[in-house]
Order: sequence, then structure tokens, then C-alpha cells
Amino acid sequence: MTGRRLDSLRKRRERVAELKPILSESYPDLTVSLDWNTPLQLLVATILSAQCTDERVNRVTPALFARASTPHDMAQVPVPEILEFIRSCGLAPSKARAIQGLSRVIVREHAGRVPEDFEALEALPGVGHKTASVVRVQAFGHPAFPVDTHIHRLAGRWGLSRARNVAMTERDLKTLFAEEDWGAVHLQLIYFGREYCPARGHDFAACPICAWAASKARIAGPAWAALNSSRRA
Repeated sequence: MTGRRLDSLRKRRERVAELKPILSESYPDLTVSLDWNTPLQLLVATILSAQCTDERVNRVTPALFARASTPHDMAQVPVPEILEFIRSCGLAPSKARAIQGLSRVIVREHAGRVPEDFEALEALPGVGHKTASVVRVQAFGHPAFPVDTHIHRLAGRWGLSRARNVAMTERDLKTLFAEEDWGAVHLQLIYFGREYCPARGHDFAACPICAWAASKARIAGPAWAALNSSRRA
């Protein structure tokens, strides 16, 4: 590793040391905002949460889970019937097919139990890396750092990663945070982003972390851009 990369890593770790207390004090004891009682329920709810609010997911899942509470039961529910339960969620038709499909695979290949390892989870229909990570850490307690576009955005704003995709951001964040903290930090970042650090219309100067961690250009906003423009003129 070059001297420049080592210096960059050192600065990122110093930044993490400053922001961790803010996250921990703001959100000392978090759980996922999706309602679930079994690994299957968490898996299904996480799939449904893509392009859909957790609040809406929590409104539709009780009836679905009352209809089918196990992978064996869910595998027997026709796709059109699953669709009726989840129709108000985004991408409902493809999600309905995935829910029935993954249930059948779990019954056929995993003795009716949701698998714990990444490879098996990601092989299930409709399950990507982020969903598999959520199930791994929340349902089974295995170290994982689920990174979605929101966490990717925060990592970029705070100078924790210059990655262009979530996979590379996950790699960078795993380097910066202790393995035992991955699950908690994942949730803290999600809640912090919702409360203080939205994607649009964000006041960087008023944010408890962006105010000192974001670049000067972002903090100053239009005034900084206008100043630089006048300097280039």
C-alpha cells in the first residue's frame, strides 16, 4: 500500500472514530424496522422492502404470514394469491414469484429451513447480496454489513469511501468498522440517514455529521459553487 493510500486510510479511520460516538449516542439500541418472527418472515419482508417503505411492508405482511407461516405452506400458495397480499408494494408481481420460488427451493434443498450461509441465500430466487446480508446478521447473528444505496450515499458524503458501487462501499466500510459492530452500524446509518441526512434538500451545515465530515463544497452549497464560478471567470 502506497504512502498516499495509507494516509487516506488513516484519515478515514480518524473520521470513523469521531462519528461512531454520534451514531451510538443517537441510536444506542436498534432493531430492524420490519416486523418479523422467523427467518422466513424476515427474508420475505426484506424482499418486499425493495422500492417500498418498511411501514407499508409491515401493513401487508401480517395477512400473508397468517396465510402461510412456513416455507412449506408458502410454497403451496399460488403466485396470484401471494400477489393479492402484496399488490401495494413496488414490483409486486416479480416479488410474488420470488416468494413462492424461494419457498419451494428452501423446502426442496434445505429441508424447509432458511439457509444461513451467503452462497445458499443468494442462490434463492429474488435474494441479492444485501437481502442475504440482512438475514445473516439479523436472523442468525453472523457478521455482515448490508449496504444499500442510502448507506452508499452517506459513505460518500462523509469521505469513508470513494467507491462507485455498493459492493466496493461494503468492502471499504468493513475495513473501517470492527466486525462485531457491522450489524449495529448498518442500522445506525439507516436511521441517521432517514432522520438527519436525506438524499435531496439536505442542509449539510445543519447535519450533526455532514457539518464537519462532508467536503467544504457540499457544506457551503450554492454559495461555494458561485464563488468558484466567479474565480474561474
